Amino acid sequence: MNTGEDIQGLRKIADFTRLISIFILSIHFYLCCYLAFKQWGWTAEITDRIIANISRTGLFDGILKPKLASLLCLAISLVAVSGKKDEKIHIRPIIAYLLTGLLLYFISVLCFYLNANAGIIAILYMGITAIGYMLVLTGGGLLSRLIKEKLNRDIFNAENETFPQEERLLENEYSVNLPARYRLKDKIRDSWINFINPFRGLLVAGTPGAGKSYFIIRHIIDQHIKKGFSMFLYDFKFDDLSKIAYNKLLQYQQNYKTKPKFYIINFDDLNRTHRCNPLDPVAMEDITDATEASRTIMMGLNRDWIKKQGDFFVESPINFLTAIIWYLKRYENGRYCTLPHVIELMQADYDPLFAILQEEEEIKVLINPFVSALQNQAKEQLEGQIASAKIGLARLSSPQLYYVLSGNDFTLDVNNPDEPKIVCVGNNPQKLQIYGAVLSLYISRMIKLVNRKGQLKSSLVFDEFPTIYFNNMDSLIATARSNRVATTLAVQDFSQLKKDYGAEQADVITGIVGNIISGQVTGDTAKKLSETFGKIMQDRDSMSINSSDTSITKSTQLEYAIPASRIASLSSGEFVGIVADNPEEKIRLKVFHSEIQNDHKAIAREEAAYKPIPIIEKVSATDVQEAYLRVKEDIQDIFEVELKKIGAKNPKEETAIPADGETAAAAGSGSMANKRSVKKSRGTKPGKGRPMSM
Repeated sequence: MNTGEDIQGLRKIADFTRLISIFILSIHFYLCCYLAFKQWGWTAEITDRIIANISRTGLFDGILKPKLASLLCLAISLVAVSGKKDEKIHIRPIIAYLLTGLLLYFISVLCFYLNANAGIIAILYMGITAIGYMLVLTGGGLLSRLIKEKLNRDIFNAENETFPQEERLLENEYSVNLPARYRLKDKIRDSWINFINPFRGLLVAGTPGAGKSYFIIRHIIDQHIKKGFSMFLYDFKFDDLSKIAYNKLLQYQQNYKTKPKFYIINFDDLNRTHRCNPLDPVAMEDITDATEASRTIMMGLNRDWIKKQGDFFVESPINFLTAIIWYLKRYENGRYCTLPHVIELMQADYDPLFAILQEEEEIKVLINPFVSALQNQAKEQLEGQIASAKIGLARLSSPQLYYVLSGNDFTLDVNNPDEPKIVCVGNNPQKLQIYGAVLSLYISRMIKLVNRKGQLKSSLVFDEFPTIYFNNMDSLIATARSNRVATTLAVQDFSQLKKDYGAEQADVITGIVGNIISGQVTGDTAKKLSETFGKIMQDRDSMSINSSDTSITKSTQLEYAIPASRIASLSSGEFVGIVADNPEEKIRLKVFHSEIQNDHKAIAREEAAYKPIPIIEKVSATDVQEAYLRVKEDIQDIFEVELKKIGAKNPKEETAIPADGETAAAAGSGSMANKRSVKKSRGTKPGKGRPMSM
């Protein structure tokens, strides 16, 4: 038993055994070096008689037997030694002490072969043997202080935080499958990241350079086009992703029952853009569609309004813009229902504008507050209600935007089974505030047309999603699954989403998606992801060292499978995440932490062979200017015609009807002489479009 008396007794036995070892070695020295001891006068008759009797036991026959007996007693004494443990002591010095000591201990016998005086030989033999003995004793003592069971030396806990991951390739007609490798303890294993149900939404997160586009989005585009999806692609840095989509469509177009057409919206290079009217009157069924379009435009132009929805001075301009849109939708069957016409009509003076708007019964309820403010001479209030809408939309008044927005080469029903489309809309980071609002309108109108039953399976990919505004993205993700709409949202950080969408809507978007994949992110995003991925059982070791004993405790504890610090230090191409499954395709191991395997050389060869996006139509500056002036002339025509009608109905009332060559529209619309040289447009009726040739 480990009591004080037992320890004291064991120590005495060890000391006595070591003393026996030294006694045997001393007698051995006396017998082997007797001549030297006699020369030195260190012998006596009684001593010789006692040692002679001891030597008759046979233990001291020869040189090797007594030395082995002494070494054995020394080893026995060392077994009982329990020195103070020291974790700095290593096994290599101990082995060096023991081997050197044993070598000197036994090789000392060579001294007897020297041709020298007996005294010198005796001194050398005893000295070398004693040094070897002391080295063995020192090595044995250190061995007792060595910690036999070391603690885990994995200082970053990397091996402890590994866990099994899905190694099967689970593929279906909708899935996106990414080859990967992961670490399990000290082994590297192959795995697959299987997004078998992309219709439950996919959120891609990662700081710039984490590899979102290169490792994930390009594969989503590739595999979905290969599997016959129609596609809407928001390309933040045009034309990085659009070029991939165009060339993949060339490669896989035979996989479609009906060959899809490729369309591009791009405001920078008008030679490589189609024209599309996001306010297509055919797609607007009732005034709620106009309200939704109005809200999207105003929130896109004024991001701080997102957090102020419901305020008087936020809702007023939205209602005013709704009235303008719906008036143009109802006017001559939507002949002038385009965003450029909306912008120009809104810039008109209040008197003639309210006069013609009041002719439309459905919007009277929307404009009555503004008319009352005008009649009651509340000009400051009226300006506060309307000026923010005018100022915001005035930023969109440019010939390039008017040219693209006033045409109608295609409609936004991307997943129409009879006319499937691949539509790419390009943004420009340097013109984000202007282009973002217009593209948000395109996306809002497109989603309403796409999220319907009975349509072709479709994939919506939004690179840098927070740079655009869509009010009901959570509803889209919640309802799109049954309509076979796969939504991919790429963000840099959840905080970026909160900044642009508000905390509540950002939390809903990040909480409703079923598939999440993230590269390096930091802060609250990393913490939230770590909590989402859950905990695993991990080994824990602890050690207590005292003068007489060492205590090592081992236990298991639930810890985060992927800690926030690990997510914050991911390398490019290394991703963590969780996948969603289907009732008929269960995935037990949903969480992953792996490195996606891209064939870099093959991708480089493929990109080198990509065909550039071709020129759609040569557009001159004259064409753009004519389209710009035509919009302004159309608004003049509306005022001229409608104010005359009002004057004819109310001949006794004074009506502000512009004289010939004048207009009630805002200043800057150009002289009538210039406008008469422009061919009049009689609407933006849907045409056959100009799809890009494949």
